Amino acid sequence: MIRVVIADDQPLIRAGLATLIGAEPDIEVVGVAEDGVRAVEIAQERRPDVVCMDIRMPGQDGIAATRALCGPGVEDPIPVLVLTTFDIDDYVFGALEAGASGFLLKDAEPAVIVAAVRSVASGNGTIDQTLTRRVLREFTTRRQTQPVTAGRASELLTSRELDILLLLAQGMSNDEIAEQLYLEVSTVKSHLARMMPKLGVRSRLQAAVWAYQNRVVEVPD
Repeated sequence: MIRVVIADDQPLIRAGLATLIGAEPDIEVVGVAEDGVRAVEIAQERRPDVVCMDIRMPGQDGIAATRALCGPGVEDPIPVLVLTTFDIDDYVFGALEAGASGFLLKDAEPAVIVAAVRSVASGNGTIDQTLTRRVLREFTTRRQTQPVTAGRASELLTSRELDILLLLAQGMSNDEIAEQLYLEVSTVKSHLARMMPKLGVRSRLQAAVWAYQNRVVEVPD
């Protein structure tokens, strides 16, 4: 059972998301919060598999709350899926840099939102398809907070880990990577588990962003 906490300052949206997500047989909503402070409190108390986090909330906003739950230095992070009505670059970048495993607009189809919750809970990241290319381009052009060359990536990673990172950055799933490299899916997962700490990331999405950010791969035209 996937356990979810929902944080949103609008009661109708909180209720709607709780109804939508909680209706799934494999998902349970274990808490709701109206602001970032309460979201952090409930999440740390109940340890959900995913926190669905709004960005604009009173008190502590969603980016600060995300950083508190899964940002750099958090020893036992809780995955965050940011759900927002705002398609604003600084929000997207801020959420990803704060450690979010996914970013989705609230007007996404219900099935897409549910799938995103499952994806983040399983350790896979997700980002709204309308934002993907723009976000990756922005990371490569202005957000190189950790300039590392492709050569440096080769020093950090084994050849097999680098193969997996390149395929991951192309959007392939673990199953697709395993098929491409003639590996077991469990082997791919093991490589990912060893690779991500080397890159300082905590999700497949962040690993893919790292690859583009550090020009290990180039954003397609």
